Amino acid sequence: MMKQLQQKKWIKLIQKKSDENAANELIAHYYPSIYAYVYKQTLNKELSMDLTQEIFISMLQSIHHYDDKKASFKTWLYRIATYKVVDYFRSRHYTYAQSTDYLEFDEVAASSDFTIELEYKEDLQRVIDLLNAFHVKDQQILRLKLFAEQTFSEIAVTLDIPESSIKTKYYSAIRKIKQRMEAE
Repeated sequence: MMKQLQQKKWIKLIQKKSDENAANELIAHYYPSIYAYVYKQTLNKELSMDLTQEIFISMLQSIHHYDDKKASFKTWLYRIATYKVVDYFRSRHYTYAQSTDYLEFDEVAASSDFTIELEYKEDLQRVIDLLNAFHVKDQQILRLKLFAEQTFSEIAVTLDIPESSIKTKYYSAIRKIKQRMEAE
């Protein structure tokens, strides 16, 4: 409860006075979870840091429009993060990075089992490539469920879609991904 009150205080200070200390506190509070959400999808430390920074810049640029009566701050922030990640995967930069194989071998080599790490990255990359072909709303649902580990009800609030629709779209998309991966 204390954290929520403190968070509301930070948001009000940012909205009314553009308070830099409040912004730093709010970012510090959410940075680890947003970074983890992005990293699980990119498996690239530098890229994840860049995207996380962009997410927080967008958050600060639009925080004056945030309304706690419509959604919790966490929900609102994950919505921004999801749009940024989807935008990245639809961008030219991502297409270029794919053509120049950007596996981070220094990070992989430090891993205890190079082969398992490499297979995980390859499997994740296949899933992400399949995911990128889906409609934006379906991508958002899958990203929030798989990478942010949100519940169906949290996703419903984040995307303002009925929970039953979220479940239907999620299970349908998972079936399609499994079928396509098995076909490969």
